[in-house]
Parts: sequence; C-alpha cells; structure tokens
Amino acid sequence: MKGMKPVLYLGLALGLLIYAIPRLENGYGLTLPTLFSCIWICFALLIIAAQLHFLLGVDEEKRKELAKIKRIRRAERARVLRQYIS
Repeated sequence: MKGMKPVLYLGLALGLLIYAIPRLENGYGLTLPTLFSCIWICFALLIIAAQLHFLLGVDEEKRKELAKIKRIRRAERARVLRQYIS
C-alpha cells in the first residue's frame, strides 16, 4: 500500500489539472484571475513533479546513505549507553 500512495496522489493531481485548466481564466492580461490561474497551475505541476521524483527513485542513493548514517549513530549511542551502564 505504501507504494500506491504516490501513484494515487499523482493521478489525483493530474486529474485536477486536466479538469481545471479549461475552467481557469488565462490569457486576458495581468488580472487577478489570470494570476490565480498561473499560481494554481504552478502548484499543481509542483505536486506532480514531486510525485514523479519519488516514483522514479531519484533519492535512492541518498536514502541508502542516510540509512547507513542512522545505523552508525544508533550503534554509537548503544555503545555509549553500554559504557554508561557498566
């Protein structure tokens, strides 16, 4: 189920974008509705980019490196705790 969340979020964001683009007011000069439309589309594209980034596994090396650092820190804390208890 954990791997399905990004797919679901990506689908929802794409659906919102496809549904909203024809209804948003664009191309009528620099007005508040046009500004809102541009900002809304940018946020939707940002959400889509974040989900694709996660799905494509761009952070896999970074995630592995962070897990290694966490293991080292945990082992060090355990060692310090054992010294403190002994």
